[in-house]
Parts: sequence; structure tokens; C-alpha cells
Amino acid sequence: MANKGEWVQISSRVLSADQRAPQVPEDTSRTPLVMWVKGYLLEEAEIGDEVTIETVTGRQTSGKLVEIQPKFTHSFGDYIPEITEIHKMLASELKGE
Repeated sequence: MANKGEWVQISSRVLSADQRAPQVPEDTSRTPLVMWVKGYLLEEAEIGDEVTIETVTGRQTSGKLVEIQPKFTHSFGDYIPEITEIHKMLASELKGE
């Protein structure tokens, strides 16, 4: 159960597969375009319920409740040693060395 005011994530279908633009790749054209949005729940709800949220920018939008207190799962990828070397080279050049 998610309470009113709780940080949640919703999803909603923006376009069905047959509404996709004709120039998108074939595998993409077979799937719907889905939007995922995080915000504050405006009413008590269960996972799977249709709900309305308010985003941090104050916009209200509706969709299916998919996660309560969603985690941030993005990253900048694996460590790449060459990038450290490039950083050292650029820092040296910018210092005029």
C-alpha cells in the first residue's frame, strides 16, 4: 500500500505499436511507447492501480502505479582506464605543461 504524498513511479502508454512513426526500426515499431514518471502520489493506492502523481516540477500526470519509493539505478558505466589517462593528458595540456 502506498500512502498519499509518497514518492512513487508510474507508467503509461503514450503510443500503441500501430501508432508508432513509420521510420522507426522494425523491432521498435512492434512495441508500444511507454512513459515512466516519478512523483508524489495524490491518493492512497496499491501497485497496479491507476493513480495521479505530482512531479517535482508541479505537473500532474496519471498512469499505473509500478513502484513505491523507487531507487535511482542509473550509473555512468564501468571504470575505463583509458579515460583516466585522457583526463591526465587534458589536465596537463590545460595547465600549459
